[in-house]
Amino acid sequence: MPWTNPRKLIEGARAGNFAIGAFNMHNVETTEALVWAAEQADAPVFLQVGRAIIPHMGVRKAFEMTKRIAEESSAHFVIHLDHGSWDECIEAIRLGFNSIMYDGAHLPFEENIKTTRRIVEIAHDFGIPVEAELGKIPDVGESVHWPDYYTDVGEAQRFVAETGVDTLAISVGIVHGVIPGLKPEPLAIGRTKELRDATGIPLVLHGASGIPEDEVLAARAAGVNKFNADTDLRHAFRAGLEAVFATGDRQLEEAMAEGRKRMVAATIEKMKLYGCAGKARELA
Repeated sequence: MPWTNPRKLIEGARAGNFAIGAFNMHNVETTEALVWAAEQADAPVFLQVGRAIIPHMGVRKAFEMTKRIAEESSAHFVIHLDHGSWDECIEAIRLGFNSIMYDGAHLPFEENIKTTRRIVEIAHDFGIPVEAELGKIPDVGESVHWPDYYTDVGEAQRFVAETGVDTLAISVGIVHGVIPGLKPEPLAIGRTKELRDATGIPLVLHGASGIPEDEVLAARAAGVNKFNADTDLRHAFRAGLEAVFATGDRQLEEAMAEGRKRMVAATIEKMKLYGCAGKARELA
């Protein structure tokens, strides 16, 4: 299936008040799980080369693996670089990614604006949309004073105006990771609406694993059109591995096949919750 235009996906989601799921690959089996879920759910999908796989195999090999598996499928897909550094973004543009996220959130605000603006200029010359991030997202279990972590509305308005980014990842109570049994911080839906109104562009929520369904729906209504989720899907894959090995010494391929099967099911449930199931052909 031909690659899908990421701008068209996000704008379609925005117009329809739903969101697109963005999920990370870790190896061949997890890539297949995401692609097969997209096929079965008739949902578009952002296939994300993220922070875990890059140290494992590098941007190029991760891209080549994802491209091969996706192009052999009937899925409607985008290959997206997640949390890219400057060098990784340039490499991704050269390789043929059709969506990138430049992460300068760790930089001083003025430097973040400057470097993001330059990445946007380069990427837009190649027709590639750019996502950026403002605010701090803690790891699960950290003790934080949440107002200090939320994306500032005034800064977001200026950042978007001066950089020209296409989407903005925000911090409104989300965390990276999930601890089973630990109640998550409620999302700051009011702040999300303020950011939507101030920036005028689609918003992104990272760390979407573990968020209660009612809050996902509220975030969609407040202007979030892309959810990044990884931990819930990895847990599903891991459960498949553990179930097979719990029966005794089994072949690794059998365990990975069960992990893949469970990850497909978990991904489809995310796609239904985000509202993008059944939308692939409509947005193509």
